[in-house]
Amino acid sequence: MGDTRKITVEVPEELLERAQDASGEGVTATVRRGLTLVAAGHAYDELRKLRGKLRIALDLDALREDR
Repeated sequence: MGDTRKITVEVPEELLERAQDASGEGVTATVRRGLTLVAAGHAYDELRKLRGKLRIALDLDALREDR
């Protein structure tokens, strides 16, 4: 995973319990998963901004011949 940082964060107890129940994991793994989901959501939003801005021309017949 590379370098890590130790942090202290205050979160509502009920929110943490619900998140842990949903993930089925401990506090650290649950927080890591949540941060990963936030980062992935941002990447997805950036990709959605490109919708309709890229032109991709594919020759399906040529692609099928390559099989």
